[in-house]
Amino acid sequence: MTTQQLIDQIKKKKSFLCVGLDVDLNKIPQHLLQTEDPIFEFNKAIIDATHHLCVAYKPNIAFFEAYGLKGWQALEKTINYLNEKHPEIFTIADAKRGDIGNTSTMYAKAFFEDLAFDSVTIAPYMGKDSVEPFLAFKDKHTILLALTSNQGAFDFQTKLVDGKELYKQVLETSKTYANSENLMYVVGATKAEYLSEIRQIIPNSFLLVPGVGAQGGNLQDVCKYGMTKDVGLLINSSRGIIYASNQEDFAQAAAQKAEELQKQMQAILES
Repeated sequence: MTTQQLIDQIKKKKSFLCVGLDVDLNKIPQHLLQTEDPIFEFNKAIIDATHHLCVAYKPNIAFFEAYGLKGWQALEKTINYLNEKHPEIFTIADAKRGDIGNTSTMYAKAFFEDLAFDSVTIAPYMGKDSVEPFLAFKDKHTILLALTSNQGAFDFQTKLVDGKELYKQVLETSKTYANSENLMYVVGATKAEYLSEIRQIIPNSFLLVPGVGAQGGNLQDVCKYGMTKDVGLLINSSRGIIYASNQEDFAQAAAQKAEELQKQMQAILES
């Protein structure tokens, strides 16, 4: 998917919502555990109920890998279902990969070619040769971890190195990578006060922003400091949407929560 196609969907749906698919068998409705593939059935129901309200889905790969082969098969069925039924929706493999060049190439093939995701999240710690193999794929996007929403982000990301915060050096250096136009960045919603300075470094790049809702991030603040003329934001909500109910009405409850966020986004866009 091209960036322009993503922008077109945002304008059409009046939404920049990304729904995170973090499937925990201990949290999903009990009646689904009787089905042949409860992970996929849960995802399918969430997708069917919310696809008109969001522009992206983000399966968190750890929540599939934890269940071994069955989890990986459920992931494959989920992405195939999305690509077949809703090819206009942007898909994110939240895998946080990153390794030396030949290994990164294989990770990229796994998510971009075999599973046909539009994007994948990448850890930048190993530098240029661990990121550029992902950037080599046409119309695929590499979402680099920049400033995350967790408390541990302060261990390294905001530390001064030669007088400048490390996350700023990551942003600046990444702009020199081959095919850097295919980069997006993760910036946590709980770090909204940093967005003004981030936009000075990457004024037009899309930001994937987790942390709205359960983690305490504020949508209005994120938009105030981070929005561009093309929106430039994908606001992710996972637990706040998919676990709105653990009863048989879970899909309807998820749709209601997604619509609440979409309406807020529409109001922001129209203002």
